[in-house]
Amino acid sequence: MDIQNLSQPTPESIGWVEAIIKNPVETAGIKKLQGGTSSLVFEIPFKEKGQQENLILRLFHKEDWLAMEPDLARHESESLQQAASTIMPSPEVIAFDETGEKCGMPAVLMTKLPGDTIFQPSDMDDWLDKMAECLTRIHQQKAENFEYEYFSYNDALRLEKPLWSKFQDDWMRAFYIVAGVRPQADFCFIHRDYHPGNILWQDGKITGIVDWVNACRGPVGVDIGHCRVNLTQLYGLSAADKFLEAYIKYADDSFRYDPYWDLLSLTDTLDGPPKVYRGWTALGMTGLSDELIRHRLDEYLLSLLERFDD
Repeated sequence: MDIQNLSQPTPESIGWVEAIIKNPVETAGIKKLQGGTSSLVFEIPFKEKGQQENLILRLFHKEDWLAMEPDLARHESESLQQAASTIMPSPEVIAFDETGEKCGMPAVLMTKLPGDTIFQPSDMDDWLDKMAECLTRIHQQKAENFEYEYFSYNDALRLEKPLWSKFQDDWMRAFYIVAGVRPQADFCFIHRDYHPGNILWQDGKITGIVDWVNACRGPVGVDIGHCRVNLTQLYGLSAADKFLEAYIKYADDSFRYDPYWDLLSLTDTLDGPPKVYRGWTALGMTGLSDELIRHRLDEYLLSLLERFDD
């Protein structure tokens, strides 16, 4: 069975949802949501006292991810509870099945937020500005009792020379910098996957931040850097730099930008030759190619290394 291409949730998970909401699910109206590649996400319709309602069901099906982090469903549920303390809207967790015993695979049931993702904004500067302001609000939460803490995805010293790049020696320099001593940084609540595909908009305003499964306590620079490397691939260096400028504008006086975290976030994205993320194209982004992505990442790398030379 090709789980990735399932158009409907597992029968076990539908039964689990029905037991929780105490209403039948309108199975004919279930929608598989686009954009996710690491899990299956469905919009679940039902009626409550005659009113149409919708919830979101997320099923974690990637065996390699679950082998590394078997508590993904609990992690996202606890992240959503922590996110509820922030100023920005996030889904409310209804229930979760950590082991998959009831759903056939680990699952999280949550509320549905209004809005849609935007990848081609009519006013790029305003769009970037609002995303940056939103991120500073998330970072206001210290989350001192939150059990999940940041770890990097890649060991920089184990990364191979990127043969796809025209600037292979510069990449090797970046790996050595990242593998060196990390700058001191205070930890707070970070989303860990903050980028345009996880931000919902309606009428020019942000209506929700979704996909909290990687949230943790960590340096704010990790969130900034992750968003900047995504913006670089999507739109180029200028968008990434404008986002940083906006974040600095809204951040509190204690914030100090350090390019180390941008460089770390960049190397953390490496998993073979860079290519167009299919989650972006599924959400409507056009005009990208593997060659363009690699060119933009090279340009971004050089711009970051220049900051270390200042």
